[in-house]
Amino acid sequence: MVSRAKIKELMNESACSHSKNKKPGEGCDKPKPGLAAGGCAFDGAQISLFPYADAVHLVHGPQTCLGASWETRETKTSYAGRDHTQMGFTTGITTNDVIFGGDKRLGDSIDYIVQHYSPEAIFVYSTCVTALVGDDIDMTCKKGSERHGIPIVPVHAPGFVGSKNLGSRLAGEAVLEHLIGTKEPETTTPYDINLIGDYNVTGDMWQYLPLFEKIGIRVLSSLSGDGRVGDIRCAHRARLNVIVCAKSLITLTRKMEERYGIPWISISFYGKRDTTFAIREIVRALGAPELIARAEEVIAQAEAELETKLRPYRELFAGKKAVLNTGGNKAWSIASGLQDLGIEVVATSIAKSTQDDIDKAREYLGPDGILMTKPAAEQARVIDSTGAHILLAGGRSLYTAIKKKISFIDVNQEKKTSYGGYEGLLNLAEELKYAFRNPVFANVGRPAPWEAD
Repeated sequence: MVSRAKIKELMNESACSHSKNKKPGEGCDKPKPGLAAGGCAFDGAQISLFPYADAVHLVHGPQTCLGASWETRETKTSYAGRDHTQMGFTTGITTNDVIFGGDKRLGDSIDYIVQHYSPEAIFVYSTCVTALVGDDIDMTCKKGSERHGIPIVPVHAPGFVGSKNLGSRLAGEAVLEHLIGTKEPETTTPYDINLIGDYNVTGDMWQYLPLFEKIGIRVLSSLSGDGRVGDIRCAHRARLNVIVCAKSLITLTRKMEERYGIPWISISFYGKRDTTFAIREIVRALGAPELIARAEEVIAQAEAELETKLRPYRELFAGKKAVLNTGGNKAWSIASGLQDLGIEVVATSIAKSTQDDIDKAREYLGPDGILMTKPAAEQARVIDSTGAHILLAGGRSLYTAIKKKISFIDVNQEKKTSYGGYEGLLNLAEELKYAFRNPVFANVGRPAPWEAD
């Protein structure tokens, strides 16, 4: 079971840029009633680790915990072996296990998985029920690892301990304690980096990895988009940790800097400006003049090609205003992409954002931009007051767009199109074009025949 001291440590992260403004004991993400409604700690831990397709993700709890969380994101993988994320694994504890303990059931489940699926590792997630019962998953995982010779990682993130953000941090702790530094890479280069916090949703990573290859940057490991367990075990030999949007894993990078001397930076690959800035920050941090020179060549070529392709869209987007209702870092990262396309972002949601995300959202939207804290209640009113032309949000907000007779795009994790990197910005432009020209939105925006007069 995760201790109160560990939770307090994670909630008071010294590496957060806003920590200097906090009083001692104040957390980054102070728990509030209903905070887990948008995703509990267990959900956050699974989101952070689930993209490891060569590992089995075993939920130690009732079957409903698995059903509520499994395969919730379009995380792409190039893993050539059996993709274990295509199956859900749970111990499915019963009333008897609650009374007598579920350790034996967990041990038997581990043995069964190794025998029938031969994964590179097993992540074992505690849940509210098994954490309250007091099952010793640490000892069960340790014995299972000794029996089978593979990493079996206990992930202590039961839903009741806090929000999805905290769950991501707890997942990072599990990886740091049980995987990172347990294996040596076959080769290293002066330009090895770890990608932290990009889960390759809809293939975002694949939009900018070719740019790295052209420049000469090697991704040693990923946590966890298109990642491999064997690679993350070697992550301690990288020269730089690159956090991609997900500030929830900042504790991991701070501790890796303390243990292994690996510096870290935080960047985003949404939009032209941020992609260019990200590449420059990475090569600057690596500090090789030849790498910096190659990066500038790649940037110049990519930006020139992008501008040529975007030219037909500029006229269509001129004067358009957008309201953005999504979560976390997307409050500002997607806003950046929209602004690069010439669309004014008049409002964004910060309901699930960290303080760093809120600060960035304010920076991108400016002093007049609206930061919605209760977007479900506010977005309709904001659309009216700003004269917005499009709403970018999750599918549940489609009705608001139709009611307000404006265009709509679903930009939550259920989306099927990548917006990452330069090519991703072109994808976003194409989806915006379809939304603005969609006859459905055009028709609902016209007066009804009986209202024509």
